[in-house]
Amino acid sequence: MKRLQRIDKEMSGEARDMFAAFISQGDLAKYANDLPRQLRTDFVEKMKLLREKTFQDLLVNYPRRQRTFLVATDTVDTVTSSWLVRGTDGKEYKPEDYLSVFARFVRENPAQVEAIRILLNRPRDWNTNALTELRQKLAAAPQRFTLENLRKAHEIHYHKALVDIISMVKHAANEQAPLYTAGDRVKLAMVKMTVGKPFTPEQIQWLDRIEAHLVENLTIEQEDFEAVPVFNLAGGWGRANRVFDGKLPQMIKQLNEAIAS
Repeated sequence: MKRLQRIDKEMSGEARDMFAAFISQGDLAKYANDLPRQLRTDFVEKMKLLREKTFQDLLVNYPRRQRTFLVATDTVDTVTSSWLVRGTDGKEYKPEDYLSVFARFVRENPAQVEAIRILLNRPRDWNTNALTELRQKLAAAPQRFTLENLRKAHEIHYHKALVDIISMVKHAANEQAPLYTAGDRVKLAMVKMTVGKPFTPEQIQWLDRIEAHLVENLTIEQEDFEAVPVFNLAGGWGRANRVFDGKLPQMIKQLNEAIAS
């Protein structure tokens, strides 16, 4: 019935004339509505039409109505769209409003979010636990300060893609602080750590591995050298520490501080 009623709405006047060869006046809607009763009272006779090959072909290949599109030449429609963030509080924020609320959150919560205090005042204490806490506390805020939402808002408002979470926090606290990508931030930290110092070819290989890890994670720990395949397959912590003459613990602490500075 639904299929027949849909055909009735879509077919052209020509199709109605063609259906008139099978049903009264080509009124397919009326035929569809009455079909259940007809099948109950005279199933065999009524099924003859439904099995009729010509009728079946017409049900598939009937002429459709022409669709028309009217253009108002003296009317101009302007269509705009904007990106909004909906918080768990039910409020919707435009990018500039979202970043304003985020800045207020950062300035008001160093005491409640230790990771914010570390980034703003004690970069030497930056580590994986601080980064994890920062992401969790921001995402749990009523405004849903997830990395994805914050990056999108920064990209729209500041025309800067893939801003790292450290830059977001520092810029929220001080508008003069630059916005970096993770790659930019890590490259600056690596230059600060290595400039003017000689390295062996194997040390350079390990520095490349460390840099790639930092771009993805923004922190590095001793445990990473055993857990992360790119480190573990090259010999893990033991090999890396020997390559750097036992100075790797001091190096990764300095690198974490440089990343958070």
